Amino acid sequence: MTDHDVPIVEPERRLGRPMFWVSAVVGWAVIAYGIRGLLHHHIDTRPANLAKFFVGGALAHDLLFAPVVLVVGVLLVRAAPRPARAWLQAGLIVSGCLVLFSYPLVRDYAKVIHNPSSLPHNYTANLAVTVGVVWGAVIVGALATAVLRRRASRPPRTD
Repeated sequence: MTDHDVPIVEPERRLGRPMFWVSAVVGWAVIAYGIRGLLHHHIDTRPANLAKFFVGGALAHDLLFAPVVLVVGVLLVRAAPRPARAWLQAGLIVSGCLVLFSYPLVRDYAKVIHNPSSLPHNYTANLAVTVGVVWGAVIVGALATAVLRRRASRPPRTD
Protein backbone atom coordinates (compact mmCIF):
# COMPACT_ATOMS: atom_id res chain seq x y z
CA MET A 1 0.00 0.00 0.00
CA THR A 2 1.43 3.35 -1.00
CA ASP A 3 0.67 6.85 0.20
CA HIS A 4 -1.50 7.30 -2.87
CA ASP A 5 -3.85 4.50 -1.76
CA VAL A 6 -4.84 6.25 1.49
CA PRO A 7 -8.05 8.26 1.10
CA ILE A 8 -7.68 11.88 2.13
CA VAL A 9 -10.52 13.27 4.22
CA GLU A 10 -10.76 17.02 4.05
CA PRO A 11 -11.15 18.79 7.43
CA GLU A 12 -14.31 20.53 6.24
CA ARG A 13 -15.88 17.18 5.43
CA ARG A 14 -15.06 15.73 8.87
CA LEU A 15 -16.64 18.73 10.63
CA GLY A 16 -19.87 18.20 8.74
CA ARG A 17 -20.36 14.60 9.85
CA PRO A 18 -23.13 13.95 12.38
CA MET A 19 -20.89 11.99 14.75
CA PHE A 20 -18.65 15.03 15.17
CA TRP A 21 -21.57 17.18 16.29
CA VAL A 22 -23.02 14.49 18.55
CA SER A 23 -19.67 13.99 20.29
CA ALA A 24 -19.15 17.77 20.55
CA VAL A 25 -22.54 18.26 22.21
CA VAL A 26 -21.96 15.34 24.60
CA GLY A 27 -18.47 16.61 25.43
CA TRP A 28 -19.65 20.14 26.16
CA ALA A 29 -22.50 18.75 28.27
CA VAL A 30 -20.02 16.78 30.38
CA ILE A 31 -17.82 19.87 30.78
CA ALA A 32 -20.85 22.00 31.77
CA TYR A 33 -21.89 19.36 34.32
CA GLY A 34 -18.38 19.35 35.80
CA ILE A 35 -18.24 23.15 36.04
CA ARG A 36 -21.69 23.19 37.64
CA GLY A 37 -20.51 20.68 40.25
CA LEU A 38 -17.34 22.66 40.81
CA LEU A 39 -19.28 25.85 41.50
CA HIS A 40 -22.12 24.18 43.44
CA HIS A 41 -19.67 22.49 45.84
CA HIS A 42 -17.35 25.51 46.01
CA ILE A 43 -16.47 24.95 49.69
CA ASP A 44 -14.96 21.56 48.92
CA THR A 45 -13.66 22.21 45.42
CA ARG A 46 -12.18 25.69 45.99
CA PRO A 47 -12.60 26.99 42.43
CA ALA A 48 -9.97 29.75 42.80
CA ASN A 49 -7.32 27.22 43.83
CA LEU A 50 -8.39 24.90 41.02
CA ALA A 51 -8.14 27.74 38.49
CA LYS A 52 -4.62 28.57 39.71
CA PHE A 53 -3.65 24.91 39.49
CA PHE A 54 -5.20 24.52 36.03
CA VAL A 55 -3.54 27.63 34.59
CA GLY A 56 -0.28 26.85 36.41
CA GLY A 57 -0.32 23.32 35.04
CA ALA A 58 -0.84 24.56 31.49
CA LEU A 59 1.99 27.08 31.90
CA ALA A 60 4.28 24.50 33.51
CA HIS A 61 3.62 22.13 30.63
CA ASP A 62 4.07 24.67 27.86
CA LEU A 63 6.99 26.62 29.33
CA LEU A 64 8.87 23.93 31.26
CA PHE A 65 7.90 20.33 30.65
CA ALA A 66 7.54 20.26 26.86
CA PRO A 67 10.75 22.22 26.09
CA VAL A 68 12.81 20.18 28.58
CA VAL A 69 11.51 16.88 27.23
CA LEU A 70 12.16 17.99 23.66
CA VAL A 71 15.71 19.19 24.33
CA VAL A 72 16.66 16.17 26.45
CA GLY A 73 15.00 13.86 23.92
CA VAL A 74 16.98 15.35 21.04
CA LEU A 75 20.25 15.17 23.00
CA LEU A 76 19.62 11.57 24.08
CA VAL A 77 18.68 10.48 20.59
CA ARG A 78 21.83 12.01 19.16
CA ALA A 79 24.06 10.50 21.85
CA ALA A 80 22.41 7.11 22.26
CA PRO A 81 23.02 4.11 20.04
CA ARG A 82 20.22 3.35 17.60
CA PRO A 83 18.73 0.33 19.47
CA ALA A 84 18.24 2.39 22.65
CA ARG A 85 16.68 5.51 21.12
CA ALA A 86 13.04 4.45 21.14
CA TRP A 87 13.39 3.07 24.68
CA LEU A 88 14.92 6.31 25.95
CA GLN A 89 12.23 8.42 24.33
CA ALA A 90 9.50 6.22 25.81
CA GLY A 91 11.13 6.40 29.25
CA LEU A 92 11.26 10.19 29.08
CA ILE A 93 7.63 10.51 28.06
CA VAL A 94 6.36 8.07 30.69
CA SER A 95 8.53 9.58 33.44
CA GLY A 96 7.41 13.09 32.59
CA CYS A 97 3.76 12.08 32.65
CA LEU A 98 4.21 10.32 35.99
CA VAL A 99 5.89 13.36 37.53
CA LEU A 100 3.26 15.78 36.24
CA PHE A 101 0.38 13.54 37.30
CA SER A 102 1.75 12.92 40.80
CA TYR A 103 2.93 16.49 41.48
CA PRO A 104 -0.25 17.51 43.38
CA LEU A 105 0.02 14.35 45.51
CA VAL A 106 3.71 14.88 46.23
CA ARG A 107 3.03 18.50 47.21
CA ASP A 108 0.08 17.47 49.50
CA TYR A 109 -2.32 19.91 47.85
CA ALA A 110 -5.39 17.89 48.88
CA LYS A 111 -4.26 17.17 52.44
CA VAL A 112 -6.92 17.84 55.03
CA ILE A 113 -5.52 18.66 58.47
CA HIS A 114 -8.11 16.78 60.50
CA ASN A 115 -8.41 13.80 58.14
CA PRO A 116 -5.33 11.56 58.15
CA SER A 117 -6.83 9.34 55.44
CA SER A 118 -7.03 12.13 52.83
CA LEU A 119 -3.50 11.46 51.52
CA PRO A 120 -2.31 8.44 53.50
CA HIS A 121 0.77 7.40 51.50
CA ASN A 122 4.30 8.65 50.96
CA TYR A 123 3.77 9.82 47.39
CA THR A 124 7.35 11.03 46.95
CA ALA A 125 8.73 7.55 47.66
CA ASN A 126 6.03 5.97 45.49
CA LEU A 127 6.94 8.28 42.61
CA ALA A 128 10.63 7.44 42.99
CA VAL A 129 9.89 3.70 42.96
CA THR A 130 7.60 4.01 39.92
CA VAL A 131 10.08 6.09 37.93
CA GLY A 132 12.80 3.62 38.95
CA VAL A 133 10.72 0.72 37.61
CA VAL A 134 10.13 2.61 34.36
CA TRP A 135 13.85 3.24 33.86
CA GLY A 136 14.67 -0.33 34.86
CA ALA A 137 12.34 -1.48 32.08
CA VAL A 138 13.94 1.02 29.69
CA ILE A 139 17.41 -0.34 30.45
CA VAL A 140 16.33 -3.98 30.11
CA GLY A 141 14.43 -3.23 26.90
CA ALA A 142 17.31 -1.29 25.36
CA LEU A 143 19.84 -4.00 26.25
CA ALA A 144 17.56 -6.77 24.94
CA THR A 145 17.02 -4.88 21.69
CA ALA A 146 20.77 -4.34 21.27
CA VAL A 147 21.52 -8.02 21.93
CA LEU A 148 18.83 -9.22 19.53
CA ARG A 149 20.00 -6.86 16.80
CA ARG A 150 23.61 -7.93 17.29
CA ARG A 151 22.62 -11.61 17.03
CA ALA A 152 20.55 -10.95 13.93
CA SER A 153 23.42 -9.11 12.21
CA ARG A 154 25.98 -11.92 12.76
CA PRO A 155 26.60 -14.26 9.85
CA PRO A 156 25.40 -17.83 10.46
CA ARG A 157 27.96 -20.24 11.86
CA THR A 158 29.28 -22.91 9.56
CA ASP A 159 30.74 -25.76 11.57
